Parts: sequence; C-alpha cells; structure tokens
Amino acid sequence: VEDVIEQADYLYGSGETEKLYRLLVQHKDSDDAELLWRLARSSRDLAQLGSTSAEEKRQLTYDSLEYAKKALEKNESNFAAHKWYGICLSDVGDYEGIKTKIGNAIVIKEHFQRAVELNPKDATTIHLIGIWCYSFAEMPWYQRKIAATLFATPPTSTFQEALRYFHMAEEADPNFYSKNLLFLGKTYLKLNNKKMALLWLSKAKEYPAQTEEDKQVQKEALELLNSI
Repeated sequence: VEDVIEQADYLYGSGETEKLYRLLVQHKDSDDAELLWRLARSSRDLAQLGSTSAEEKRQLTYDSLEYAKKALEKNESNFAAHKWYGICLSDVGDYEGIKTKIGNAIVIKEHFQRAVELNPKDATTIHLIGIWCYSFAEMPWYQRKIAATLFATPPTSTFQEALRYFHMAEEADPNFYSKNLLFLGKTYLKLNNKKMALLWLSKAKEYPAQTEEDKQVQKEALELLNSI
C-alpha cells in the first residue's frame, strides 16, 4: 500500500491525471482509507478534464463519492476522507438539482469542519468553508425559498464570515491557491472595499498559472479589475 501511495503522490504532483487514475482504480476494493480518498480525488480530477465526455464525467463524479464514502467508513478520523467526501457530495449535487444541493449543504459543511478539526493546518479545507459561506451569502431569493422549505432553520452566512475563512486559509498557507486570492478580492468587492479588492485581485491576476483553473482565475481577476 505504501508503495502505491508514494507512486500516486508522485503522479499527482506531476499532474499525470489519467495515469494516476489507472494506478488507483486497480485498488478500488482496498480497505485503506489513504488509498480510497486518493482514488476519490483522482476520479474527480479526471471528471474535471476537458477531454472527458459528459457521460464519463457523470459516472466518475458518482464513483468519486462512493470512494470517499468508503474511505470514511474505513477511517472516520482521516481528515482528507472528510474533505473529499464534502467536495464529492457537492459535485453530485450539480447533477441532482438545486433542491438536493441545498439539502446536502449542511452535511457538506459538517464534513469540512470535521476535516479542519482533524487537521487545522489544511488551508484548502478552510478555503472550502469560505466558499460555502460565500455561496450562501450570495444565494438568490428563489433558492432561499427552497432552503426555507427544506430546513426548520435554513443555512445562512455572510460575506464577512466568508472573508474570515479566506483570510484564515491564507494565514495557514500563504499564497497556496490562486482561487483563494480571487475570492478574497471578490468578497471585498461585495463588501464595497475597493482598495482591498484591488490588492487581492491583483495578486490573483499575477499568480503563476500552472493549471487550467489558475488560467480561469487570472482571466476572472483581470475582468474584475477592469470593471473596478
């Protein structure tokens, strides 16, 4: 198992998404949580590729949730299993419609919070809680109505709360992720603080793009800077 994990981490670091998936999917019946959450992540990464067909994307999205769920069953105190379960559950919601997505929201946040309890230094999970807060702060009225029918007290949040998490993520690991810089800028814009928005959006725009996502972030940051 250790050899496979070492090989998997090397492939992940090298951006070998397809090779990594082929390596890990052979171990889908494993009882090892470390292997299983990595398989969940790699299935999701493969689903995100532009070259993956719509049908495969859907299948991989549902598979990734199954692997993450199995990882949690094998080891409830594995922080990464909680983190990826939350991420994969959110992805499945994109296929199941807004009602399911809102319905899953509380469970998703609980798993992210449990992941942070287990590993307070994981900046990505802290960032994800920030994204969760931002989404609920920005939620349109018709979605709020759906939320009100699903929960006795529907989940709510504020841009201030989102901002706090994005800053916490930055403190845990400065400059770790282009999207965290972008969302710091976007949140400051929502709070009408143009000076701070300019600062963070400029950082996002100048972030060295290594992935497809980084390129998207640069583009969005540039558009927002131009609009200010």
